[in-house]
Amino acid sequence: MKSNSKRSLLFIFITILVDVIGLGVIIPVVPSLIEELTGEGLSKASQYGGWLLFSFAAMQFIFSPIMGGLSDRYGRRPVLLLSLLGLGIDYVFHALAPTLFWLFVGRLVAGMFGASFTTATAYIADVSTPEKRSQNFGLIGAAFGLGFIIGPVIGGIAGAEFGPRAPFLVAAALSLLNVIYGFFVLPESLEKSERRAFDWRRANPIGSLMNLRKYPVISGLVVSLVLIYIAGHAVQSNWAYYTMFKFNWDEAMVGYSLGVVGLLVAIVQGGLIRIAIPKLGQANSVYVGIGLNAVGLFCFGAASVSWMMFVFLIPYCLGGISGPALQGIISSQVPSNQQGELQGALTSLISLTSIIGPLMMNSIFAYFSTDQAPFYLPGASFYLAALLMVISLFFAYRVLSTRLLKAI
Repeated sequence: MKSNSKRSLLFIFITILVDVIGLGVIIPVVPSLIEELTGEGLSKASQYGGWLLFSFAAMQFIFSPIMGGLSDRYGRRPVLLLSLLGLGIDYVFHALAPTLFWLFVGRLVAGMFGASFTTATAYIADVSTPEKRSQNFGLIGAAFGLGFIIGPVIGGIAGAEFGPRAPFLVAAALSLLNVIYGFFVLPESLEKSERRAFDWRRANPIGSLMNLRKYPVISGLVVSLVLIYIAGHAVQSNWAYYTMFKFNWDEAMVGYSLGVVGLLVAIVQGGLIRIAIPKLGQANSVYVGIGLNAVGLFCFGAASVSWMMFVFLIPYCLGGISGPALQGIISSQVPSNQQGELQGALTSLISLTSIIGPLMMNSIFAYFSTDQAPFYLPGASFYLAALLMVISLFFAYRVLSTRLLKAI
């Protein structure tokens, strides 16, 4: 499989790309759909949006280590296809939902099967040599970037022209087409000789997280990783609500802004990362990336006019060099037949932060954008996120500067 790694990486890149386009299509219209179903304003809609993300993340936290363990036992391909099918079903629920309750049903279904990125990450680890893993993990970011150039723009325009439900039908079609594509084109990456038996004791979320203790470096970086992902939800969970509220953006404008995010991420993850990480080294890439993230987040909160949000995307997106570098460090400590288990545990950890992050960031935005707050500060969630990034940088430096790591 290593000899065919370039072809395999192309396959997985296209699979992730189509998946992300489907995800990006719906982001600009979620606030409007919640407003339509509840009759509430944006501040209240952001709280419902936080609970929707909570529902998805809670299910993913429970089921990701199971799917990761299954991919170590039966291979990456069948688990990846099942995950994509579950995501397509979720989009259908959103498109047809008569009440808010059915949005939650769809999110729960998607969370149960939402291991597509877990399995894709393990797939990349399978077909990559240790010295190339960080750069190849950047392909996930590049697919995200390109997908977010195409998806949100389509979703924003479709939502503005045809209503908030239309983009979900587009996303459902893309996800189901992705299942068909993967069924006929995507090869298996994990050789049968490298598979391990499925063990329920290792496939529960708590046990999966406890398993990280076997690798001291991974355990030491957990705090830093948790803070990075919680901080990231100031943007991931809150961007549409914040920009619609503060700058009066419509779905199309949100879509265009996310298209710019996608372009910058594609440049960073698809090209710059392959220069920056070898030049800086993995540890220094983590430090620089987290620092740039902190600067960008603080500036989002301080922005006073729309164009500033676009300018401040530059340092924030440049900070994307930290993720693949950190992921490469962690992956290099684990043998190949435990990569699925590792990525399942990391996805459970990320899902745990996704349980905390959206509720925290959206609730802070909702509170400080109403008359109930002691002072008006809709950017409060971005300021908190910047502080969390600074703390994360402290923990990352403390661990990476004092431990001997492999493949750095």
